[in-house]
Amino acid sequence: MNNLMIMKYFTIIALLCLSCISCTMQNNLLQSPNGKIAIEYHAEKGFSVIYHSGRDKVKMMSLPEIGLKTSDTDDCFKLISSTPVTSVVDDYEMLTGKRRHCHNEANECTYRFENVKGLRVDLIFRVYNDGIAFRYHLPKTKEEIVVLDEYTAFAFTPGIKRWTQKFTVGYEGFYWPNTDGVADNEGREWSFPTLFQPSDSAFVLLTEANILRDNTGAYLTNAADSSIYKIKLSDERLICPSGWYSPWRVAIIGTLADIVESTLVTDVSEPCKIQDTQWIKPGLVSWIYWAYNHGSKDYQIVKKYIDFAADFDLPYMLIDWEWDAMGNGGNLNDAMNYCKEKNVTPLIWYNSSTAWCDPTPLYRLNTPEVRDKEFEWLKEIGIQGVKIDFFGGDSIGTMNYYIDLLEDAARHKLLVNFHGAAIPRGWQRTYPNLMSVEAVYGAEWYNNKPTLTDNAAWHNCTLPFTRNVIGPMNYTPCTFTNSQHPHITTDAHELALLVIFESALQHLADRPEGYRQQPVEVQNFIRYLPVAWEDTRLLSGYPAESVVIARKSKDSWYISGLNGTENTKSFRVNLEFIKDSIQLIQLFSDTTDGRQIKIENSAFDTKELNIECQPRGGFVAWVKLRK
Repeated sequence: MNNLMIMKYFTIIALLCLSCISCTMQNNLLQSPNGKIAIEYHAEKGFSVIYHSGRDKVKMMSLPEIGLKTSDTDDCFKLISSTPVTSVVDDYEMLTGKRRHCHNEANECTYRFENVKGLRVDLIFRVYNDGIAFRYHLPKTKEEIVVLDEYTAFAFTPGIKRWTQKFTVGYEGFYWPNTDGVADNEGREWSFPTLFQPSDSAFVLLTEANILRDNTGAYLTNAADSSIYKIKLSDERLICPSGWYSPWRVAIIGTLADIVESTLVTDVSEPCKIQDTQWIKPGLVSWIYWAYNHGSKDYQIVKKYIDFAADFDLPYMLIDWEWDAMGNGGNLNDAMNYCKEKNVTPLIWYNSSTAWCDPTPLYRLNTPEVRDKEFEWLKEIGIQGVKIDFFGGDSIGTMNYYIDLLEDAARHKLLVNFHGAAIPRGWQRTYPNLMSVEAVYGAEWYNNKPTLTDNAAWHNCTLPFTRNVIGPMNYTPCTFTNSQHPHITTDAHELALLVIFESALQHLADRPEGYRQQPVEVQNFIRYLPVAWEDTRLLSGYPAESVVIARKSKDSWYISGLNGTENTKSFRVNLEFIKDSIQLIQLFSDTTDGRQIKIENSAFDTKELNIECQPRGGFVAWVKLRK
C-alpha cells in the first residue's frame, strides 16, 4: 500500500525548493481575487485557511492532512513543481436556483507530486472570493490506479460552534447545534454540508461538488479527534483511469450572507451539457402523498388534485407511488386525459428499484433499454417529468445511475426530481433538468413521527444556512392543515417557507381545502409565486434562531422571515437594498393565535418594515415594483 501523505513530504521539499514556491505564491500565499480569503503555507504548520474580516485576520481552519492512499507502490511521493498562479473567471446562466446570472473569479495553483516509478498526482487549489476548492488529478498513468482512501482532513479550533447532521444515506436528519463534535452521534460520521463558526462573524460550510462518472460520494468523520473532520469515501475501492479527477472539496467561507448567497457548488461544476433547454420550466406542483399516502391509487383523489392545480394555475401535478394500481373509476390513461382537459402538466413517480424498498412501479428504469422505452412512453402520454425515489447511498454505482437517469431523461425532455436521494453536488448546472432533490428532513415526516412537530421551527431556520445552500431542496412546504402529526408553526410561517426554501419544483404539500380556505389574497400569492429567481439576498438571521431572505423575480421582490424560537420576535427589515421604485407592499404575517394570516398593504414610500412574529411564526412581504 502507498500512503500518499502530501503534508509529510511537502515540508521537506518546500525547504529545498523555496524559490520555486515563492515564484508561484508570494510569501507562500494563494489569495482570492478580492484578497479576503487566503491559503497560507508554513513549513512547520502546513496549510491554513485565512479570512480577512474588516481589519481582523481570522484563521478559519487548517488542512493537517491532504492526500490519497493508493495500491500502486510503497514509495513516497515528493513535490516536483508548482504551476504559476492562474486566474479563473466564469460567467454562466442558471435556469433555476438562487440567481439567473452567476459570475465567479478565483486564483488557481497546481502542485505536482511524483514517486520513483513516475506516477504523478496533481493537487489543484482554487481560492474564490467566497471560499476555496481543491481536487486531485491523475494526469498520466499507464494503467488504472486503485484509490483506497482519501486523507483530506479539515481541522478547526476546539469548542467552536457547529451544525452537523448524522450521516445516513437519505440525508434526512436535523443539523444539531453543538460545540463538542459529538451531538449524540456515537459513530461520529457526518453528512455534507456541515457548518462551522470559527469566529463571531465568520463561518465555513464544507461540502463536495462535481462528482463525475465512476466516482464515489463522501462524508465526514471526526471519530479520531472531535475537531478534525476527515473525508471518508462511500466506496472503499475506487478504480481510477488515466486523467481521473476527484470531486472538488469545497469550503464556502465568509459571513452568513456569503454562505447563503454563494453559488460555489455550481461554480466548480461542469457546464451545462443540454443544448436545448427551452422545455425546462420551473413551477409549483400539487402533490397527493402528504395528505393521502396511497392517494395515487384512487382516481377520484387524483382528479381532486388536478382540479386544485387548474384552479390555482399551478403548472404541474404529481402522481405519486402506486399509480400503476390506480382504480376507483379510472386509471392512468384517464388521469392523463383529465390533465389535458384541465391544461395541467402531469409529473409521475418511479421507484429507483435499487432493491431496498418495494412500492410500485418497480424495475422500469434500471437498464438503458428498459429506461429508453419507458421514457418514450411517458412522452407519448403527456408526462413532463419524473420523481425517482428510494436510492441507496453514494456508491460509484449509484452515482453512475444518477448520471444515467439525468442524461437519458434530458434526451427525452423530461424533468427530474430525485427523492430519497443523496444531496445535490452541482449537477443542477450540468443537467438543468434536475429540478429538485429531497435529502432533507421535510414536511413528509409529519406523516411518520411526532419529532418534527416540536422541532420544525428551529429546523426550518437552520436549513437555509446548511442544506439549501448547496442546491434545490424538496422539503414540500406550506401545510396549513395537519397530517398524522400536527404542525405548531404558524400559518404565516408555513406560507413563508415557499420563499425561504429554494426548489425549481416547489411541491405544495397540503390538501386542496387547506389552500382554498385561505383568504383570496393568500390564494393569489400562491397562484402567482415564481420558483426561479434572478437574485437572492440574506437580510438577517442566525441558524436555528431566525432567518430573513429576499428573492427577486421580474418586477417583484419576495421577502420572507421565520422565527425559530419559542418567544415572540420583532423583525426590522430595511428596504434600502431595493433600488427600483416600489409600487405596493403586501404583507402576510401572524395573527395572535397564529392560525390565520394577517394581510396588510403598505404605501409605496415605505423604507422599512417592522413586523411582530409569534413564537414559531413568520411573514412574507410581496414587494411589487413599478414597471
